[in-house]
Amino acid sequence: MQNYEWYQLLIKPSFAPPAWVFGPVWTILYILIAISFGYVFYLWFRRRISFAIALPFLLNLVFNFAFTPVLFGLQNLTLASIDILLVLGTLIWGVVVIYRTARWVTWINIPYVVWVGFATVLQLTIFFLN
Repeated sequence: MQNYEWYQLLIKPSFAPPAWVFGPVWTILYILIAISFGYVFYLWFRRRISFAIALPFLLNLVFNFAFTPVLFGLQNLTLASIDILLVLGTLIWGVVVIYRTARWVTWINIPYVVWVGFATVLQLTIFFLN
């Protein structure tokens, strides 16, 4: 069964947005992520912050990019639910630890935090419904 067909067959909550919403939202978020995470890695490469501060941003990218292949490629709701919790956890960790050094990085990532919070609730709801 194709990935799209499989996902369409899942029971989804009434608050699940239509599929067309995800593209524009993620386009905007990836621009914000590229700018802000890029700055964090720039600070780390320039030795202005420790690796401990850059680590949650690195892990967030790994977990974020793993989500789609896990959910749609493996069609695994359990692993996708664990992964989205890791995306949210590393994001919160990151915006907290960078706040003293670059407050704007925390603030620019608020839309990302809100969306991932929503996506986490959505994914966990889909997991429990199916």
